[in-house]
Amino acid sequence: MSGQRVDAKVVMLGKECVGKTSLVERYVHHRFLMGPYQNTIGAAFVAKTVSVNGKMITLGIWDTAGSERYEAMSRIYYRGARAAVVCFDLTDSSSFQRVKFWVNELKSCEEHCRIYLCGTKSDLVESDKSRRQVDFHDVQDFAEEIKAELFETSSKTGQSVDELFQKIAEDYVNFTSFQVIPGTGNVNLRETKDSYVNSCCHH
Repeated sequence: MSGQRVDAKVVMLGKECVGKTSLVERYVHHRFLMGPYQNTIGAAFVAKTVSVNGKMITLGIWDTAGSERYEAMSRIYYRGARAAVVCFDLTDSSSFQRVKFWVNELKSCEEHCRIYLCGTKSDLVESDKSRRQVDFHDVQDFAEEIKAELFETSSKTGQSVDELFQKIAEDYVNFTSFQVIPGTGNVNLRETKDSYVNSCCHH
C-alpha cells in the first residue's frame, strides 16, 4: 500500500465533535462505532479506491482536528487538496458558523479546491424534528452562493455517506480543472500517515 498513488486529496474540515471521523469510518470501514472518543490531534489519513465509469480513482482522505487550537496545523493538511468536505452538526447552530470560517480559509488559500458542505447526524433530526438547529434552506442558499454541493448525512444509518464521496470521485473524473492544480502533483502514500486514528464524538 505504501507505493499506492492518491488521485484526489480530500480534506475533512469542521468544528470538533461534528462527526468527521465517524463519516470517514462509515465510508471506509462501513461501521459506526459508539463513543466516547478522544479528539483527533493533527490529522488522520486513510485511502479508498472507487470506480467511476470503469476508471479506478483513489481518494486520499485527511480527517483533521476540529479544535480551534489545531487550526494552524489543519492548514498543512488541506494544502493541495482537490476537495474539502466541510462538516457541520445539524443539531448545533454554532457548528454551521464555523463552516463559514473554513470556507473563507479555503477560498483564500486553496482557490482550486472544490467544496462539499456536509450536515451530519441527520438521524437525530429525523427522529426528533425539534433537534434541528440549522435550517436546510439557509445552508442551501449558502451552498449556492459559494457554488458548493450540499449533503445531509448520518454516519449511524449510512444515509448519503457513500453518495457524498462518490460525487467527489465523479467530479474529479468529470472536471479537468479539478484534476490539474498548478504546482501540485499526485500524493504518494509514503509521504502520508498510513494509520487511521479513531476520534471525536461519532454520529
